[in-house]
Amino acid sequence: MGKIAFVFSGQGAQYSGMGRELFEQLPECRSVFDKADALRPGTSGQCFTASAEELSETKNTQPCMFAVEMAAAAALEKAGVRADCAAGFSLGEIAALSYTGVVSFDDGFRLVCRRGELMQSDAEKVESAMAAVVKLPAEEVKRICSGLEGVYPVNYNCPGQTSVACLKDKLEELSALVKAAGGRAIPLKVKGGFHSPFMAGAAEAFGEAVRSMNVKEPEIALYSDYTAQPYSGDYAELLSRQICNPVRWQSIVENMIAGGVDTFIELGPGKTLCGLIAKINSSVRCFHVEDCASLEETLKGVGAC
Repeated sequence: MGKIAFVFSGQGAQYSGMGRELFEQLPECRSVFDKADALRPGTSGQCFTASAEELSETKNTQPCMFAVEMAAAAALEKAGVRADCAAGFSLGEIAALSYTGVVSFDDGFRLVCRRGELMQSDAEKVESAMAAVVKLPAEEVKRICSGLEGVYPVNYNCPGQTSVACLKDKLEELSALVKAAGGRAIPLKVKGGFHSPFMAGAAEAFGEAVRSMNVKEPEIALYSDYTAQPYSGDYAELLSRQICNPVRWQSIVENMIAGGVDTFIELGPGKTLCGLIAKINSSVRCFHVEDCASLEETLKGVGAC
């Protein structure tokens, strides 16, 4: 059997009620939410009962997603399933930091709270948005963006899907050009143009926050969104650059597979990453954990029950 990779979900997959079943039925997951509530009172309540609008606020989305993702990791660990390597999509990289031991749970949660606050602050300074461009190769998306001011290709998700950050008043023009080229631009459930120059201030301040933490070497290989390679060098630099530069998800998955991974487990709300991974390489297996049913299915799939 090949290696197992844990991949942690990114912003946009959130929904009201996420994590509630894990909290109610598994003590190890309840403990995770309790720790999150001790650091940021009301976090579990937001996960379980907040409106979609409240959860879409970046300062709320990021700590709530972190809590659900770490609860899913706790459930797998309790069942004896451990990863050989890990990565996270955007904010999921902070959960991956904690899972791999680079920072403690408490410091990881403090970092994700700070990250959410900083990114929301930058997002409020300019009217920006994001869209997933599908049915076009990345090079074509780059070409379209290069002809528009304030429009940037930011996340290289899988073949035929590239996310774009743009000024809100450019979204209609972008969509028209994408359609003319044979593609489609799908607006994303985020409130800001993330992983772009719009986030430069947040990136700089977040780097300072990381430098204030006790950072260790990862216990297993941890892949960087910024480089698509295992972490090395200045961790604060990697994490700050991630905020204002593209997520190279397709390259991360390809590099993990080249390193022997044949099983991916997505931790957190939804199955977005599973869908991307299947488009990158349909020969690998992908499971997800967001509730008790998906946990049981995953444990059966990897032979842990």
